[in-house]
Amino acid sequence: MALSGMRGLAVFISDVRNCQNKEHERLRVDKELGNIRTRFKNEKGMTPYEKKKYVWKMLYIYMLGYDVDFGHMEAVSLISAPKYPEKQVGYIVTSCLLNENHDFLRLAINTVRNDIIGRNETFQCLALTLVGNIGGREFAESLAPDVQKIIISSSCRPLVRKKAALCLLRLFRKNPDVVNVDGWSDRMAQLLDERDLGVLTSSMSLLVALVSNNYDAYWSCLPKCVKVLERLARNQDIPQEYTYYGIPSPWLQVKTMRALQYFPVVEDPSSRKSLFEVLQRILMGTDVVKNVNKNNASHAVLFEALSLVMHLDAEKEMMSQCVALLGKFIAVREPNIRYLGLENMTRMLMVTDLQEIIKRHQAQIITSLKDPDISIRRRALDLLYGMCDVSNAKDIVEELLQYLGTAEFAIREELSLKAAILAEKFAPNLSWYVDVILQLIDKAGDFVSDDIWFRVVQFVTNNEDLQPYAAIKVKEYLDKPSIHETLIKVGAYLLGEYSHLLVRRPGCSPREIFNLIHEKLPTVSTSAIPILLSTYAKILMHTQPPDPELQKQVWTIFRKYESCIDVEIQQRAVEYFEMSKKGAALMDILAEMPRFPERQSALIKKAEDTESDTAEQSAIKLRTQQQTSNALVVTDQPPPINGTATVNQLRLVKVPNMSNSDHRSTDQQLTHTDGMLTVVDPELPNSSADLLGDLLGPLAIEGPPATPRDGVPIEDALALATVGEQPNSVQPIGNIAERFNALCLKDSGVLYEDPYVQIGIKAEWRAHQGRLVLFLGNKNIAPLVSVQALTLPPSHLKMELSLVPETIPPRAQVQCPLQVINLRPSRDVAVLNFSYKFSAHVVDVKLRLPAVLSKFLQPILLNTDEFFSQWRSLSGPPLKLQEVIRGVKPLSLIDMANLFYSFNVTVCPGLDPNPNNLVASTTFYSEITQAMLSLIRIETDPADRTQLRMTVASGEPALTFELMEFIKEQLITIPSNPRPPPPVVEPPNIPAVSLSDPVAMLAGLM
Repeated sequence: MALSGMRGLAVFISDVRNCQNKEHERLRVDKELGNIRTRFKNEKGMTPYEKKKYVWKMLYIYMLGYDVDFGHMEAVSLISAPKYPEKQVGYIVTSCLLNENHDFLRLAINTVRNDIIGRNETFQCLALTLVGNIGGREFAESLAPDVQKIIISSSCRPLVRKKAALCLLRLFRKNPDVVNVDGWSDRMAQLLDERDLGVLTSSMSLLVALVSNNYDAYWSCLPKCVKVLERLARNQDIPQEYTYYGIPSPWLQVKTMRALQYFPVVEDPSSRKSLFEVLQRILMGTDVVKNVNKNNASHAVLFEALSLVMHLDAEKEMMSQCVALLGKFIAVREPNIRYLGLENMTRMLMVTDLQEIIKRHQAQIITSLKDPDISIRRRALDLLYGMCDVSNAKDIVEELLQYLGTAEFAIREELSLKAAILAEKFAPNLSWYVDVILQLIDKAGDFVSDDIWFRVVQFVTNNEDLQPYAAIKVKEYLDKPSIHETLIKVGAYLLGEYSHLLVRRPGCSPREIFNLIHEKLPTVSTSAIPILLSTYAKILMHTQPPDPELQKQVWTIFRKYESCIDVEIQQRAVEYFEMSKKGAALMDILAEMPRFPERQSALIKKAEDTESDTAEQSAIKLRTQQQTSNALVVTDQPPPINGTATVNQLRLVKVPNMSNSDHRSTDQQLTHTDGMLTVVDPELPNSSADLLGDLLGPLAIEGPPATPRDGVPIEDALALATVGEQPNSVQPIGNIAERFNALCLKDSGVLYEDPYVQIGIKAEWRAHQGRLVLFLGNKNIAPLVSVQALTLPPSHLKMELSLVPETIPPRAQVQCPLQVINLRPSRDVAVLNFSYKFSAHVVDVKLRLPAVLSKFLQPILLNTDEFFSQWRSLSGPPLKLQEVIRGVKPLSLIDMANLFYSFNVTVCPGLDPNPNNLVASTTFYSEITQAMLSLIRIETDPADRTQLRMTVASGEPALTFELMEFIKEQLITIPSNPRPPPPVVEPPNIPAVSLSDPVAMLAGLM
């Protein structure tokens, strides 16, 4: 842009650049915005030069990241200026400041149309650029016919026609139902005869979009595309400016071959022959050179040609030539070329009769597993997985197991799953399969899913000849001093079932097996203890004649766990203890597990589902799976086997843990798939509000109910913002207020749900910062459109929400991170303004976000000296406030302590001599106060539990007041589901739930 002569603009830019800090810059920008606003109010006395200068300043301020919420009308009015300088700034600023739904754009449609149909080519280019950048629906309806006329006009210069083709492409992509392209087949064929390569390249981009939508209407363009490729391959009539490092217009070559891939076949013999000649020339003429730019261009053309060769199902000789060429590429030093070679060789696996040729490069592919670049290692892993069969399964699996010991954590889960699947699909015998899985668990136990060891148990249970071998193998692993917990589970289960088959072997008596397993008991978590208890009961049952000493040891263990807080452990201990007293009757109750019914493996099913959705897809699928947003999109997956939800597919990315405090619940172990797939199950009922069940596991997807709910509970108004709420025809499912209150006490759950959408939250909090992930799930088979999410934070919170896509695909889920920074103490709550459109329904809801004061508290336990030294140093208001609170819901001291723990305030037992009082402490974090200690004392009256006296003290007056008011709110309105207390507080008695069928209890292990 030409800014010469605009001294005021140059001075302003110089002033901004000379600012010493961000605050000075903001002051200078605010001053300039105030000056511009004042001058715009007196627009009558403003010259076109001044208006142009101020609009340029607005654009510069907007580019710096500041909001410009005025002056839009002045920018739009410049579009109708008769001179180029004013018209140029009008078009540029309008395209930058206004979006496609802005009302002011309607005022400019007639002016833009006049410039498009006018004779001034410069004005035509400005107007076409604006329309192409904004691409709104109203522009498409009003201007698309005029743009189409320019494309086919013989009187327009190539520069204008090229911009018109790109403008129509943008309008068609945004509004395919509005832009009328009926009967455009002949016109597109004429455009492909264009001699100007600029117009031809733009027209080819337009053709790619048209044939991806409906290729049947454009068969006449296919021979034209072949002629274009011939012209480029022979370098006929190619201007020098379109030759890139000796390659004739590589961009046009790539676009042309991509367009050809949307046609299912090339039926014309002459066109097919010419096309294969061109492809042969490309394959023969591409090699690796030292010039990086030339390499990039030639390889872009080459790999698109390879895709076209696969699509056309060429002769085996040409396919073999492609594989040989890729084999050269995976052996070069350049990592980018190796990556592309491995990726395209993986796609070649789709072609029949090529697997044996690809196997010739197995040694080089295995070498790529040790490459320093993790992306190359992933591609090598995918290729090895795809090319594995019965003949090379043992070699590949052994290489994967060997690589597993040195692989980084980011790839181990995928590596473990693929090794397990290959071992099951191509096992030469079952004993080899058992050996592989046990090695796998031993080397990567943390990354081995339960499905893998469940499958081993199924094989062993269903094959009697395998049972002694499996039992002796797991005993060998249990003999090691340190093994993974998953291996302990497998070993305990198999030895519990089949250790009696080893009784004649040395070191395999019931007592020795029991001691071997019991040594591992102190090292396992609570999830493994039930399996070990079942194993003890089985060993006791198989010990014939009975061993009184062993029986005494086992009974002691059962009695120890009869009072365990875990319900399942307690139930098993009680029932096994009672059953073990029945003597011979125990044999009938704890008989061997029956054979499992024959069914498809969950791992094999997972592999098939993954293979159908990996990189080895047709070009049509690749072209149509374009995302409109950088937010994570989670797509459909088929339902899991036997209703058991799979937690992830082959790629799971864990978000780094932000919390370093032990008091946070396990719900804070946030995981999500930043760009990766998780499971969405369209058949599971929508009955759980648990986040792991609703969001990270199978999303509960169902269509809208037959009859909508009649009304919303009155309490829902508490969870909706009080600003400008509009009634919606779609009613929420469940109580919004209860969902909000629950999320105030935990860090994951469902915030809002209606028949079409589900909004979940998963959060992590560390000091004064928080990271939330909003899960926006589309529950229906049609897309949600016009999706908008806007955070309205109070003054004490700083929030930044990532881009939310305008469209959520059917049965899909997007994840949008939200960063939160607490600036100072306050009880005000942020609001999420969420809206979308589904069919005829427009839904707009305002939801409170659970970024409340308690999220920035962290418990701290103080001893007597620490507490009272701080308590005495904080004397009197405003640092120490005291108030008598009436109308409190009657609570025992234990219940009140549990309530305090639920919002991260620690009760310090034994500090107050009065047993009817509570003393508590916590640390509040904000950007201003940093870590600020807060102390609380509650004095209760045993005769009247509805009133108490509360004293709150801290080093910050605002924090003292806000914390006192927050605790008052919690005491007067008691939340329904506080967090469980730590061991300091007596836990409530949970009644044990017994099962009527003990055999079903053992089956529960599977």
